[in-house]
Amino acid sequence: MTKTAGEAFSELVGIMASLRGQQGCPWDRQQDMGSIKDYFLEEVHEALEAIAKGDTAAIREELGDVLFEVCFLARIAEEAGQFSVVECLEDINEKLIRRHPHVFGTEKVSEASEVPGRWVKLKAEEKAKKKDRQSILDGVPASLPPLLQALRVSERAVAAGFEWDKVEGVLEKLEEEIRELREAIGEAQSRERIEDELGDVLFTIVNVGRKLNIRAHDALLGTIAKFRRRFGIVEEELRRQGVPLDQAGLDRLEALWQKAKRTEKA
Repeated sequence: MTKTAGEAFSELVGIMASLRGQQGCPWDRQQDMGSIKDYFLEEVHEALEAIAKGDTAAIREELGDVLFEVCFLARIAEEAGQFSVVECLEDINEKLIRRHPHVFGTEKVSEASEVPGRWVKLKAEEKAKKKDRQSILDGVPASLPPLLQALRVSERAVAAGFEWDKVEGVLEKLEEEIRELREAIGEAQSRERIEDELGDVLFTIVNVGRKLNIRAHDALLGTIAKFRRRFGIVEEELRRQGVPLDQAGLDRLEALWQKAKRTEKA
């Protein structure tokens, strides 16, 4: 008989308790939140990679690994008398109901595009009520990948009304930031100033993507994958010609790069 989600999850929680128990695994018993957080992050990235590849079997396996790490961290907290995995579940259930008034309440939405903005606004309002929050931007993890962190910070600011009317306004801002970067480089200003201007360009690009409903980090990952693929074609062609990569020269590399582009588009 197929188990329910609750039964399967309870079994996982029980396995975790056994692993941490007196007769459990010495390695598992030795871990704490500090040591497990890196494994947690690794499992999340492995899940993301499986999703990017569209590998259903791998996605299933990696999501299971992520759930295991969640149970691991919650078990450590429970042993310390802080909270249990049940309380984690209760918190997220209550939060999801609260942040979806258009499903569990009386509010209505007509388009899916309306939901993210409402979510961000509700989240910002909740954070603002907490006594330890001094800014609407508090709560965006500094450990997030930079491009994603920039997106989340921007979304918080937008929820407060700090937004361009149209994407053209963001593009004008991008052109302004690029001009300032050119000036900093041309005037041979300090590394810190150039780095600051480059950061402004990157931050604005994230907002261009946001206005177009394109995630800059996903776009960049796509470009990285494309670059790796095309550069692999260049390397393969050089091997066929018997020319070492470091001796090919820029002109030959550029010619092969353009050939690789044409091959992909053919």
